[in-house]
Amino acid sequence: MRRRAALVLALALSGASGAALAADYPTKPIKIVVPYAPGGGADSVARIVARKVSENTGYTIVIENKGGAGAILGTDQVAKAEPDGYTLLLGQSGPISINPAVYKSLPYDPVKDFAPITMTTAYPYILVVNAELPVKTLQELVALAKSKPDAMNYGSTGVGAANHLVAELFNSKAGIRMTHVPYRGTALAVGDLLGGQLTVVFGDPISVLPHIKSGKLRALAVTSLERSPVAPEVPTVAESGYPDFEALAWHGILAPAKTPPAVIKKLNEEIVKAIKDPAARELLENQAMQPVGNTPEEFAAFIQKDIAVWKGVAEAAKVTVE
Repeated sequence: MRRRAALVLALALSGASGAALAADYPTKPIKIVVPYAPGGGADSVARIVARKVSENTGYTIVIENKGGAGAILGTDQVAKAEPDGYTLLLGQSGPISINPAVYKSLPYDPVKDFAPITMTTAYPYILVVNAELPVKTLQELVALAKSKPDAMNYGSTGVGAANHLVAELFNSKAGIRMTHVPYRGTALAVGDLLGGQLTVVFGDPISVLPHIKSGKLRALAVTSLERSPVAPEVPTVAESGYPDFEALAWHGILAPAKTPPAVIKKLNEEIVKAIKDPAARELLENQAMQPVGNTPEEFAAFIQKDIAVWKGVAEAAKVTVE
């Protein structure tokens, strides 16, 4: 009986201390680690959100770019940081959902080592082909691929990259076989698609939209369940004959596991408020991203589902990275 009473008291004190910490939080600058070099999409999201939160609250928020090793270095830094709310991660689908599916070992556990705060943005991939390829629809592309087994290929940003797995998922759903050609970045893959060396690229909107608008590339489908606001005229893969096909890239803010729930709640409220601000929304949408701003519980459930999906795809396609 005494042991149970002591446990109840300890839990009560723990909750009280967490609430007290949240009431005073923050008392020093907050750092958001971006596990990529400056200038990319993740960096832009972090800076847009941080700037608006700072404007709304007066918090001092510092962005630290720590790229390298497929975003593993920066992600691991936050996983091992003090769970006090002062070191946060601008997480992305790659290091959080995809890496666990393809790497044989990681220094962090994307579920156990993090406390999700909110998904900030999401966007679909756009399946594009060279405009000279004699196909106008996804169905025509699949028919062409089936008529020429192993003759068609697709480019990705590397073995085990998100758009590698997206293409393998499509191969599986469509019952076709396209050969994988890995590149060191989207720009190189798109360059070879423009040059006719590739058949297909699943590209991020910001990289392929200019070429679609110029008429050099043709968009056949987007990988979200609903049509994308940045390309509303392009049908989804799902409506093109592959129901429930969905593949989203996303960004979100996460804290180290064991960060006090009251701090997570406070951060969620302020970050979601920032994301929903019209000026911030416009800046994010100008990056061809769709602002989200969900609850910690919704974000956590999404991450677990996303990891399970990509593990299944990687296992079926036998994709591994040492």
